[in-house]
Amino acid sequence: MAAEGSSLQLLQENPCLVELLCHVLKPQGLSARVLSFSLRLAGVFAAQESCFQYLQQAELLPGLFGEAGPLGQAAWSAPTVRSGWIQGLRSLAQHPSALPFLADCGTLDTIFSLQGDSSLFVASAAGQLLVHILGLSLQGPAEGPPSPQACDWPVCAQKIVGHIEGSLRSMATPQVTQALNVLTTTFGHCHGPWMQVLWERLSPLVACLLQEDPLPAAHSLVDLLLSVARSPVLSSSDCGLWETLAQTLRRLSPAQAGPLALGILKLQDCPQALRAQAFGVLLQPLACVLTAADQAPGPPGLPEGTTGDSVTVDTLLSSKSACAGLLCQTLAHLELLQPLPQRPSPWPQAPLLGAAVTILRFCNGSAAPASDVGGRLCAILAGCVRVQRAALDFLGALAQETGPQELVTQVSAVLLEYLRSPDSSPTVLKKAFQATLRWLLSSPRAPGCCDLDPDTQLFLRELLPVLRKRLCSPCWEVRDSGLEFLTQVTRHWGGQAGFRHALLASEVPELAEQLLRDPESYVRASAVTAVGQLSSQGLHATAASPEQLGGQKESLLAELLHVLSTDSEGFPRRAAMQVFTEWLRDRHADVAEDTERFVARVLQAASRDLDWEVRAQGLELALVFLAQTLGQPSARCPYAVAAPQATPPGPLAQALRALSRVRLFEFAFRALFDCDRPVAQKSCDLLLFLRAQATPSGGLQEAEGSPDVVPVEAALQRWRAGEQGEPLGDLEPEAVLAVLRSLDLEGLRGALAESSDHVEKSPQSLLQDMLATVGVRGENQADCY
Repeated sequence: MAAEGSSLQLLQENPCLVELLCHVLKPQGLSARVLSFSLRLAGVFAAQESCFQYLQQAELLPGLFGEAGPLGQAAWSAPTVRSGWIQGLRSLAQHPSALPFLADCGTLDTIFSLQGDSSLFVASAAGQLLVHILGLSLQGPAEGPPSPQACDWPVCAQKIVGHIEGSLRSMATPQVTQALNVLTTTFGHCHGPWMQVLWERLSPLVACLLQEDPLPAAHSLVDLLLSVARSPVLSSSDCGLWETLAQTLRRLSPAQAGPLALGILKLQDCPQALRAQAFGVLLQPLACVLTAADQAPGPPGLPEGTTGDSVTVDTLLSSKSACAGLLCQTLAHLELLQPLPQRPSPWPQAPLLGAAVTILRFCNGSAAPASDVGGRLCAILAGCVRVQRAALDFLGALAQETGPQELVTQVSAVLLEYLRSPDSSPTVLKKAFQATLRWLLSSPRAPGCCDLDPDTQLFLRELLPVLRKRLCSPCWEVRDSGLEFLTQVTRHWGGQAGFRHALLASEVPELAEQLLRDPESYVRASAVTAVGQLSSQGLHATAASPEQLGGQKESLLAELLHVLSTDSEGFPRRAAMQVFTEWLRDRHADVAEDTERFVARVLQAASRDLDWEVRAQGLELALVFLAQTLGQPSARCPYAVAAPQATPPGPLAQALRALSRVRLFEFAFRALFDCDRPVAQKSCDLLLFLRAQATPSGGLQEAEGSPDVVPVEAALQRWRAGEQGEPLGDLEPEAVLAVLRSLDLEGLRGALAESSDHVEKSPQSLLQDMLATVGVRGENQADCY
């Protein structure tokens, strides 16, 4: 209400609000929640300058936010009161009139102390409030940027900047961290002309931090320097920033320098010398690894000047946790950098591939170290799952580009080693499958040939027996990862003759189908998706195996329908619905034999399912069938600018009868009042799409007599009330259209689009809560939500 009109008028017309704020000033045992609410409410009113002056004249604001306010009360010990005090000030500080009040009533000193509050939320809010007040005080009407002389700055700005300077000079890590965090947020959110003056004033103190040993608040210092470098005001000016960044890169430890180096390399405008220095810092851990594994002096193929210095080597060898942390950080940073357009050029693809392979071999013990450092790295990294996962992720990211054939062969070999090894953990195997998929899909095609190249076919012949073994693993996570890999590779390569031949000869499809009956629901769900994809490509298991010759094998369609109808867990049933929707969309052969019977059986099972995602996917399948039946290429959004063309009357009547035969209308109408909002929204979309096809200009015209819609409307009333009711049976097209025209689908769509708590956030609900709190409504003793 205050935001939409005059706060002053609101207070004048409702004196009880002022009485409430006056009541808070009295020394009494107010609850922390009431006090916090009152502080926030006062800040909302004071956000408008006229109301601020009114509350000032009434001497309410000093009593609420000054030294005589709640600071001395017992309730101040509650974090909710301190948080409400900060939020109230944040709302209040919206206009220049608030600045003298903040400077004179001791408010800033309290905010300074709250930066170190025991509550992280209060401490963070205090820092954000300082940034806001500093920005408000320096965006005044004075012409040009503020003077470099502090005495010429507004009082609030002088106090805040003076506090920051004092914190930076203290060299105490907590105070330095607080000051750096405030500056980081300031340079990240404020871009006025005074930013350069502020940095020129504070940068010498920031540079002095680099002389300390140990360096205080190194992470916060990195965040500040990157925030300043991204500032459009400072990145294009000559303020010594690039020299400070270069000095910081040299001063930080390898683990601390990594995030700064990555941030520098992400900058759009940066001196080339600084970029080269940052890339060299980022590559140092990998240079140490390559040097430790290679007989030749120096890391081969890395940019000139990139060497594994003694500090980096000492970090890698200091402990297992330090070594793993530095390598994982480096690999993650390079993975983030690899797809960016501003990455260094030329990109050292070959040495990076070599480093990833070497790290993986250090971890599994298959490397032959060429030095004492290499031997110690082997001992430290042996069986390190954390480094294995990071290296496999990075190796998969490098598949976006090619490399020397010798290295690509080494990549294939190390991936097979990990997939075969009994020592590979389930999470490592999952990463190995993912990296293998990325390298397979990036394999080159022979010129003029649409099939796989010979090297890839050879790799597949070695890979599929490993996959077959993993599908029989006693660990369900491994079986699940193998099925996910099978699904993805089949989706991309199902049409390649070489892949089809190798897969059908591997017995993998038979194993995937057997896993439909796995005891673990996640595996059953992945098996459903895998066999559905295999069947779509004509690669599913056939009845030619010896154990099936004696009897008729149940069709895959019937088996998946059995999963949808009887599986006790939701994941397999959701997967079955997704497979059926894809089959219907792609006109799968088993579906095309009798599409109406297929859709009817699926919708019948989906309508009884207790899982809302299954019912929602059932509506997706119904929408696909509806579009196909009406002759539309795809189901478009019914609210699009260009509405879909209406179907002629004759075909429309036939289509509506087909939809009625599969009980689609009953399923959709019942779902319209589903207790789960996503289901009701999908049903609304479907019915709006259908109604758009039957517009009066081109759709089915109503019959001379009024259609009998009484049974349908009665069923809708029962479903709206949450009752089950009898099935609708076959419906006449005219009755369906009459019901569609009578329903306020647009209004229902708007209601469903409301947030789930829109009733609780309404003014009426707020008044009810206030009445219940003061005891007027005795029957409501507790907050119902």
